[in-house]
Amino acid sequence: MSASQRARAAHLGMAFVGAATAVTALGYNTVPAAADTAADSTTVNVEVTGAITLTDLTPAFTLTGVAGTTPTTGGSPVTMRVTTNNFAGYNVTVVPAAANLIGAIPGTSDFIPANDLEVDGPSQGGAYAHLTYPTPLVVATKASASAPDGDLIINNYRITIPFVRPDTYTGTLNYVATTL
Repeated sequence: MSASQRARAAHLGMAFVGAATAVTALGYNTVPAAADTAADSTTVNVEVTGAITLTDLTPAFTLTGVAGTTPTTGGSPVTMRVTTNNFAGYNVTVVPAAANLIGAIPGTSDFIPANDLEVDGPSQGGAYAHLTYPTPLVVATKASASAPDGDLIINNYRITIPFVRPDTYTGTLNYVATTL
């Protein structure tokens, strides 16, 4: 390329730059267009329902003694945990599932009345109360919600063993936690 051709090319390049500047001067934007946006809102609702659970109930306990004695659960009480967000509180009741505790020896007619069982707990103020089949007995009550991780309920049992043959007499106690 000759010197005059190079000068002409340089002049054209400057003219092009000048033209681009002139276009910008005419109002054209040389930067990318801004992103379009749109906005709206929504309402969040959190509906909290009431709940109550009875968990960690001692699965079984044994009262051991001879006829005429009164063994207790003493150092091994029946425990459970009640959890509720009901601010009115709750009751816990217990009721024997059947009228009698039945022996394990086949053919025996001996039994122990379930009503012979006695329970203490917060609702009895430390005193024992007889269970009465089929009427539930309140063994714990609270006039407010439980602690967030639940309330520990402790019940001790005792029985005056009647004059029956040696055997293991078994029955079921049903616990129910109810909101107030």
